[in-house]
Amino acid sequence: MKSTKIRHCGTVLALALAGMGAAAQAQETLKIGVLATLEGALTVSGQDGMRGMELAMRQHNFTAGGKKIEVIRASSTGQPDTAVNAARKLVEQDKVAILIGPLSGSEGIAVKDYAKTQPNVVFVNGSSAAQETTLKDPASNFYRFSTDGAQWSAGLGSYVYNDKGYKKVAVVAEDYSFPYAQVQGFMIEYCKAGGKVTDKQWVPLGTKDYSSVIAKLPSDVDAIYVALGGSDAVNFFSQYEQSGGNKPFIGGSITVDQTVLSYKGKRRDALVGTPAAGPTADNWDDPEWKKFVQAYRDAKFDNAYPTPGLFAHAYYVNTKAVLTGLDAVNGDVGKLGQQLATMTVQTPTGPVKLDENRNGVANIFLTEVAKGDNGALYNRVVKVTANVTQTLGLSKEEFAKMGFGTRTNPECK
Repeated sequence: MKSTKIRHCGTVLALALAGMGAAAQAQETLKIGVLATLEGALTVSGQDGMRGMELAMRQHNFTAGGKKIEVIRASSTGQPDTAVNAARKLVEQDKVAILIGPLSGSEGIAVKDYAKTQPNVVFVNGSSAAQETTLKDPASNFYRFSTDGAQWSAGLGSYVYNDKGYKKVAVVAEDYSFPYAQVQGFMIEYCKAGGKVTDKQWVPLGTKDYSSVIAKLPSDVDAIYVALGGSDAVNFFSQYEQSGGNKPFIGGSITVDQTVLSYKGKRRDALVGTPAAGPTADNWDDPEWKKFVQAYRDAKFDNAYPTPGLFAHAYYVNTKAVLTGLDAVNGDVGKLGQQLATMTVQTPTGPVKLDENRNGVANIFLTEVAKGDNGALYNRVVKVTANVTQTLGLSKEEFAKMGFGTRTNPECK
């Protein structure tokens, strides 16, 4: 009888311990690092990216796959070395299991290369949009649900030529990988339609004085394609206005983002009608987009914009992908990569799936800048192009023959 009681008590104790173990497992904390550009010319972009990440985390109650999530934030300046240094600290010192980021194009290429040295860590893009990050020598543990800069240009070149009537344009763009991709994506369509790009001026990230650039712009163009972001775009627009410039603009994706449209210069209203393309459109009449915009507003973030910018959107989408994936694998980071590679994520701008290089295939929006009744500028949707791939409708062989966008590729003078 005594031995029976002992066995019974032992069984109860074992069950109790098992229950305690399960409870402890449910409360396990998972560290996720988030890297954005919070210094330099793209600071406001990084701040909005962090808002997007924060919104996704709040909606998930900072838990996923049965685990609590501890977010560790890190900053870069937009330069590759600072991004890698920040990523290294998150991974090697803070011991994050997942890293979301970075923000800018060349940063993404550098972090992708670093990811190859950390095969047990899952790297998920923030908003960086250089083509080479996933299309050239990709890392098997780096995933991008937010597409690249060339994809963001889908529909723009043909629209500018056929509908706006701009037959000849000049380009002013920042001198690094993301704007190369943006200009290439625009020019593939524009040149095919018959357009000519007669002048390109590449400027360093963080340029403050554009007087020499403006002075060199040819007078016989119909419009100026501008691929500048953050304070770079604001400085250029302000100085172009002061110089008496009057050419219409064509916008790179980050040039007409909310981080730029909120600036207060007199030439601000001259942006109305500016065509652009990108991963979002402020007034898209879709229930999921409207829900996202309302949630962003209801979050009451400090210094937030009337609608979430493309950086908030990108960080939100990539963070949501991580959280959705963790739920699907019950928090097992070892299984997360395969889950991310094969799942479809429902986002505010439509479904996103990854290609064989783990790069997003998604909707892209052709837009024009418009002015609301409250005086705020926004991007009005003109057309939605579905399921845009990295090779922009070209076969892999055709795209490989053309090569990546550079200062001089492509050309159509």
